[in-house]
Amino acid sequence: MAKGKLTNEQQTLVVQCLACFDAPSVVAATLKKEHGIAVSVQAIETYDPNKHAGRNLSQRWRALFEETRKTFLEDTATIAISHRAVRLRALQRMSEKAETQGNMVLAASLLEQAAKEVGDSFTNRRELTGKGGKDLPVPVSPVTIFQLPDNGRS
Repeated sequence: MAKGKLTNEQQTLVVQCLACFDAPSVVAATLKKEHGIAVSVQAIETYDPNKHAGRNLSQRWRALFEETRKTFLEDTATIAISHRAVRLRALQRMSEKAETQGNMVLAASLLEQAAKEVGDSFTNRRELTGKGGKDLPVPVSPVTIFQLPDNGRS
């Protein structure tokens, strides 16, 4: 399907979805589901200025793509799953459902996942301590002193 057959609203949707790293096949499926329009993956790719197919994309759509991408990358606060409380609530619901259905293996796995979540298992922060929580000993390497040959110079 050619670009001209999509409305401005649909073109905006395509550009914004691609800017948010949605795959062209996912965007095509979204158009089919929400608007009843069948669009090829190749046609969707023409709206991505980072792809060869999108090299002739108009400045209007390029600007929208760049603005949307920048906002998307900078604003993770709007993504619910990026918040620990949201993830824990979801794990709680899944755990309760698994337990109700008698799937104890899944329930135990979800409880372990929640414990890791609370215990900062998924952060880059690592604390290393020595025995009893004391500082780690710093190894001292012996300094070797090399004597240069005198060669008769004194």
